Amino acid sequence: MYDIVVVGGGPAGLTAATYARRSGKSVLVIEKDGFGGQISWSPRVENFPGFVSISGTELGDKFLSQAMEQGADVELEEVASIEGVPGKRIVKCLSGAEFEAKAVIIAAGAKPRMLGLENEEALIGNGVCFCAVCDGIFYKDKDVAVNGGGNSALQDALLLSEKCRKVYLIHRRDSFRGEAKLVEALEKRDNVEFILNTTISELVGDTELKALVLDTNGVKSEIAVAGLFVAIGHKPDIASFSGLMELDGAGYAASSEDCTTKTQDIFVAGDCRAKKVHQLTTAVADGASAALAACEYIDSL
Repeated sequence: MYDIVVVGGGPAGLTAATYARRSGKSVLVIEKDGFGGQISWSPRVENFPGFVSISGTELGDKFLSQAMEQGADVELEEVASIEGVPGKRIVKCLSGAEFEAKAVIIAAGAKPRMLGLENEEALIGNGVCFCAVCDGIFYKDKDVAVNGGGNSALQDALLLSEKCRKVYLIHRRDSFRGEAKLVEALEKRDNVEFILNTTISELVGDTELKALVLDTNGVKSEIAVAGLFVAIGHKPDIASFSGLMELDGAGYAASSEDCTTKTQDIFVAGDCRAKKVHQLTTAVADGASAALAACEYIDSL
C-alpha cells in the first residue's frame, strides 16, 4: 500500500509527489498519456519563475526527474475508478492493475477542446496554440487568428493585439457571447478584424501552420497566419471521479484552495479544479497544497 496515489503526471501531480515525498510519504504517480502534462506542448516557457526561457518538454522532464529523485514511483496507466473506503482506497486501472493507497490526489488536468481538424494535433506547438498568455510573445509582429466567441477568446485577442501585427477573431455565430466591454475594446483596435458566421475547415501546413481555410456560410476563403489560438473551452478530465467530489456546472472540481473534497481522503489539484486562473504557477501551487493536506489527513489516521 502507498500512502498517496496521485492520478495525473502533469505539473500539479508531480509537484504533489515531490512535496509528499519530502514529507516522508510513499507516493505513486499514475499518468495515462505522457509525464509533464500540457506544458510539454509549448515550444518555450518564459513565465515560470526561475527560468528565463525553457522548452515545455524540458520543464516537464524536470518536474518528473525531481519527483523521481525524491523517491516517487511512476506508472503509465489509465485509471478507471477509485474504490474502497477512506484510508484504504483501491485505484483500478483499465489494464487490470490495482494500487492501494491511504489517500488519493486527483490531478487529472483539463484538456482544451480542439477543432477536430485533420492535422491539428501535428501542428500543436507549431502554430496551433491554446494559451495566449503562454505563447503569444512568440508571434510578435506576426499575423495570428483566435477562434472562439467567449470571454477567453476575447481576452486572448486583446492580449495578442498588443504584440501581433494582425489578429483575426473568428467565431461561428453572428455575435459574441463574451462581455460587451471586451467586444468594445476590440472594436477600437485597428489591427483586430472580426470574422463572424465562420468556421475553420482546414489548417494549411505540414510541419508548421501557414494559413487557414475558412467557411463562411458555405463560401470558402483562405487567410495566411503564423498562429492559431483555439479558445473554445476546456474539458476537465475527472468525470469518472464525480462521485467522490462536488463538481461545478462546467464539470470542474468545486474545491477551494485547500484542495480538499467532500470525501476526506480524496484531494484535487491543478487544472481540473475550478478557479479563476489556470496557469502553470497555479497548478504547482495546487500540487503543494493538495500534498500537504493529504499528508495531514494520513497523519491523523
